[in-house]
Amino acid sequence: MIVLHTVIAIVLVVGLIIKAKVDPVISLILGSLYLGLATGVGFVATIAAIATGFGEIMAEVGLLIGFGVLIGALLHAMGAFRKMVALLVTGVGPGRLPYALTAAVATVFPSIYVDVQVVLAAPVARSSGPYIGRTGLPLMAGALGTGIFAGFVFVIPGLAAVSIAGLLDIPLGSWLVYGLVLGPLTALVTTLLFRLLLRGKYWKPASDERVGEAMAELESTELVTEDTATPPLFVCLLPILVPLVMIAFGAFAELLGFSTDFIAFLGDPNLALFVGLLGAYLLCRRTLGADGTGRAMNEGFHTTGQILLITGIGGSLGAVIGETGLDTVLADLFTADAGAPVILSILLAWFVAAVLHLAIGSVSVAAITAAGIIGPVLGSVEMSPIVIGLAIASGAMFALQVNSNFFWMFKSLLGLSTQGTFKTLTVVTSIASVVSLPMVMATALIT
Repeated sequence: MIVLHTVIAIVLVVGLIIKAKVDPVISLILGSLYLGLATGVGFVATIAAIATGFGEIMAEVGLLIGFGVLIGALLHAMGAFRKMVALLVTGVGPGRLPYALTAAVATVFPSIYVDVQVVLAAPVARSSGPYIGRTGLPLMAGALGTGIFAGFVFVIPGLAAVSIAGLLDIPLGSWLVYGLVLGPLTALVTTLLFRLLLRGKYWKPASDERVGEAMAELESTELVTEDTATPPLFVCLLPILVPLVMIAFGAFAELLGFSTDFIAFLGDPNLALFVGLLGAYLLCRRTLGADGTGRAMNEGFHTTGQILLITGIGGSLGAVIGETGLDTVLADLFTADAGAPVILSILLAWFVAAVLHLAIGSVSVAAITAAGIIGPVLGSVEMSPIVIGLAIASGAMFALQVNSNFFWMFKSLLGLSTQGTFKTLTVVTSIASVVSLPMVMATALIT
């Protein structure tokens, strides 16, 4: 019954948002209340889980969102993203832009947490869309989404990849060899398939895009009047590049065992993005003066509030699901089939991770929980642990949707409607999960 009520809650939320046009905040709260009460979590515990889930997400990503959106607002006001997009178009051409973006994100940025990646990369994806054509925005959004999560689950030091390898006692060097192939390949194939899907009447800009909301407002706040007024592109990018380097250095220091308190301090994403914000602020003051900088900051504050609320409520539903005991149900399922054939074991590991992701709404939590469930019975499965680990990674990507705080961040930062976010993020993560599964099966033949 827990699984049934979880499915009903998610369908309820989706139906209210898409069909009844109910605001996502109200829909998510109603779904959370139904699930908690229907599964016996209790009146008080359900409310406590909603509040705790909101608070935990805000503690994890609140400052990241705020600092990141403000950096984007300041850089946009200076015309930095327009310069960056022009360079990309000249360098790789409009047709190759989606592939360049997804490959770069999947291979270079997995050391950066997914929430930070989307905050920093969304303005580039949005600004690049018009150069590609009518479906440029969804294509760039899909490329960004699949690149982020293919890297996150497959490529070291992505959090999900490192967590799965650690829980299943897989040497990171071995994982790195397979992950560096599966991650970028999954991202590129998924982007190609999604581009083919967009050639028909799949995308409807009138209902799938929200150009008048949230980050779209920033597009009208570019305050420079000519390129010569903007600092050189490399200088403009420093507020993004410096935080990336700081975070990556901290991640690799911890991974390689030479981290200290000071290195961990420098590599903390909150501090890194604050350094980036400070740099962007100083650049903007020098370029636009106090009044122009104030206007850009105000636009960023306006956008931040909306994103923070919907992100926090998305975390509430995940917290209620966590109180239902769904992970125990799935643990019993895998234990019962521990001696299954190779292909069936891969499919079962993929299925457990996929269901956990659909229920919990967090790729990292789904991957970690699935690895924790499967790890104790791994000795009964006659295959290399890395194959099961890669199957978990593949399944953990499946169908990112409304109970994920990332879904709502993605929606707001890319300027999409809820329906448009389903058509991009949910679809590409589903495609990526399914596309990577045969690749995982192929690894069973060579391990």
